[in-house]
Amino acid sequence: MKNRKVVQKELKVMFSKDTQPVWFRITKWSVFISVGYLLYETKWFWVWVIGIATAGTIMHIIYRWRTKVWTKSWGRWEKR
Repeated sequence: MKNRKVVQKELKVMFSKDTQPVWFRITKWSVFISVGYLLYETKWFWVWVIGIATAGTIMHIIYRWRTKVWTKSWGRWEKR
């Protein structure tokens, strides 16, 4: 039950409109979609998709480790 709450909290933070500025989200998704379109039906498409997902996961884990996981408040999400 506790793990479920942790996952729900992380999902709220990930998909919140307050975590990244709108201009950054638009730029990020424009780049992802453009590169995906250019690489689609090439041998590099799945390397790109898996590489981005892996890099994002590793960055998230390192960030959470360096910020002492859930022991500090960040943004409007308070530790409960």
